[in-house]
Amino acid sequence: MTDLAANALLTTADGRPLKSALAAAQVRAKRRAFLLVLPLLLFVLLTFVVPIGQMLHRSVYHDGFSANAPAVSAWLAAHPAGTAPDEAAYAALAEDFKAMKAAKTAGEAGTRVNYTLPESRSLFTKTARVADDLAPPYREALLAVDAKWGDPLVWEAMRSASSAYTSDFYLSGLDMERTADGGIERVPPKERIYVYLYLKTFALSALITFICLLLAFPVAHLLATLPMAKANLLMILVLLPFWTSLLVRTTSWMVLLQGQGVVNNTLVALGLIKDESRLSMMYNQTGTIIVMVHILLPFMILPLYSVMRVIPPSYARAARSLGATSWTTFRRIYLPQTLPGIGAGALLVFILAVGYYITPALVGGADGQLFSNLIQFHMTKSNWSMAAALSAMLLLGVLLLYWLYDRLVGIDKLKLG
Repeated sequence: MTDLAANALLTTADGRPLKSALAAAQVRAKRRAFLLVLPLLLFVLLTFVVPIGQMLHRSVYHDGFSANAPAVSAWLAAHPAGTAPDEAAYAALAEDFKAMKAAKTAGEAGTRVNYTLPESRSLFTKTARVADDLAPPYREALLAVDAKWGDPLVWEAMRSASSAYTSDFYLSGLDMERTADGGIERVPPKERIYVYLYLKTFALSALITFICLLLAFPVAHLLATLPMAKANLLMILVLLPFWTSLLVRTTSWMVLLQGQGVVNNTLVALGLIKDESRLSMMYNQTGTIIVMVHILLPFMILPLYSVMRVIPPSYARAARSLGATSWTTFRRIYLPQTLPGIGAGALLVFILAVGYYITPALVGGADGQLFSNLIQFHMTKSNWSMAAALSAMLLLGVLLLYWLYDRLVGIDKLKLG
């Protein structure tokens, strides 16, 4: 009798075939494991996946104009870009304005067009006020209200807004705009703010990450080599900022760095600088870098320490005994073993720095603002769809860097503790 046949004859105590009993037990174990992780899965879906999905949808969806101007939207959909509006187009526009005046939605429609072409909202509200007086011929009637109704840019902006789904917010985020014939071109140089701030945010985040690495490496090494009692005391000092409010820490730095602050007063008292030559470290890029380095430094120290504390000291002693210099021992023996911690700390600090907005808002001034401050502005005071598009751009940049890190180093080599 073969082993397969023998196994087929084996049964459990209650007479069931052993193979089917084992399969049923595995199914029950998987079901229990799934039920255990189900609360966490639901939590992640509701608080992370769904909000990000809504944000991505909001970045390409806005029905402020299309829902309130169906007649002219239908005319625009039936005619290709660049078509000059005829009397039927103006009649459809007049019909929509009469409906908007009755529903009091002209401001909403104008706001949507205003995102593509500034100063359009006032044109819409102005026309809606006299909508009941509009009569054929509608072209002359609308041009009498405002000559802008004959501007091809206005009609192209309405064409762009006539669909609830649009890429206009991403175009604005890339400092692009639509032309009168439906093409795309860059905005004038003085209006190009988004791409510059986007690149500046990533450059500053990289600089802050590098400074944190330089400061954190010796601290983490000291933590890993000190006796346990002293290391625990130093670890408390490292973790102390986490026990203090971020707002309190930021405002404390404002007291330290301002023109008449502690740092400048100390330098003047020591004779290092003159009273009339006080350092400008507030409401500029310098203040943003200093404060963010302080806030993010623990996030670099902890991953480095978690890697360094398990590196056997005997490796370095063996290298020295074989004739290696201190620099060679560090470069070829010690440093390669700390790379997982360096990668984890750098990735963590960089991602946090890219998304920070409280600290730049308080100490950065106009020069120290980051891309996240624009997102916060649009979300609270301007346009949710624009904020969503900028957030998606920031998310895409971080994911791209994450992918590059995985390709070059390997995400499996990250070590957070």
